Amino acid sequence: MPDSTCTVAEPQKLTFDDPVTALQVRVVGGTVNVVGTTEPTARLEVSEIEGPPLIVTLRDGTLTVAYEDLPWKGFLSWLDRRYPRRRAVVSLAVPTGSAVEVGVIDAAAVVSGVQGRTELRGITGDTTLVSLSGTVRAETVSGSLEAQAVTGDLRFQSVSGDLTVVEGAGTSVRADSVSGHMMLDLDTSERPTDIRLTTVSGEIAIRLPHPADAEVEANTASGEVSNAFEDLRVSGLWGAKKITGKLGAGTGTLKATTVSGSIALLRRPPAKDDPRDADPTGKVL
Repeated sequence: MPDSTCTVAEPQKLTFDDPVTALQVRVVGGTVNVVGTTEPTARLEVSEIEGPPLIVTLRDGTLTVAYEDLPWKGFLSWLDRRYPRRRAVVSLAVPTGSAVEVGVIDAAAVVSGVQGRTELRGITGDTTLVSLSGTVRAETVSGSLEAQAVTGDLRFQSVSGDLTVVEGAGTSVRADSVSGHMMLDLDTSERPTDIRLTTVSGEIAIRLPHPADAEVEANTASGEVSNAFEDLRVSGLWGAKKITGKLGAGTGTLKATTVSGSIALLRRPPAKDDPRDADPTGKVL
């Protein structure tokens, strides 16, 4: 497969005839939209661009759309750099099985319908992930991440960015943050899930299916706790508090730790064929 390279300095659309198996995008300012399709080739639309041109390269199945001076390695070191104003609005359609890498600075990103591995690095700007089935790795400084209907393993690291998971059905969720909040709505009734969350001052709220299946250990040094499951016990009335116990067979794992933030374990409504009533609220201690 011959290599192809072009420079995009103004709005335009490009179609790539050769198959694409991986995508790398790195932009400053603006928006990145990536969607998975059933076609073996890829399409690119740059609808807005300001500042330096984007370099577009297709080599050995990897499509790269990036600035020449913005490498993937050391990407987050750009936090301390000054650079001329630049902005780009980039939309890409790639084969659904592609591996996707997106790096954004002061830009929003949306990735949907991808089955391959997805990796995100961001300094500022929020990211939305929808209907991804591959492994997801996200690392941000202050940007928040919202993941909806993500069924692959999810790893999230941030300094102050928030994590929101809606209808999460992956087998593993691991998140670390300093001050970011974590809100997870999990649909894990069909298979056990390994959930491990750690934050210093952020709040943690987790909504589990009813009935749930997990060994639970949730700790806060000075925050409040809220528990909607009668099978779990809350210990500590002053200072440090802990929620522990086993839900169902205890096949899955739920560990959540925060120093000064609050922790809430909530209950999802039961399935339509489950006659048991579920109270989604818990008692705050």
